[in-house]
Amino acid sequence: MKPQQPGTATQGAQPRSAGAAAEAARPPLVSSEQLLQGHRAIEISHNGVLYRLQATRLGKLILTK
Repeated sequence: MKPQQPGTATQGAQPRSAGAAAEAARPPLVSSEQLLQGHRAIEISHNGVLYRLQATRLGKLILTK
C-alpha cells in the first residue's frame, strides 16, 4: 500500500469547502515589521495594562508586562 501524499484526500477527511471556511476564520496576519515600524521595542496597551514588545538581536520577539 502506497503512503498518502500530503494534501490528498483520506477517508474521513474534511471536504475542501470546510478547509476554506477554516481559512476564512483565521485571525489577520500582521508582520513584526508593521508593528515595530523600525523600532526595536514598542509598548502595547491591552485592557489597561501596558506591555512591551521587543525584538532581540537574534531576531526573536519578547513580550513582557
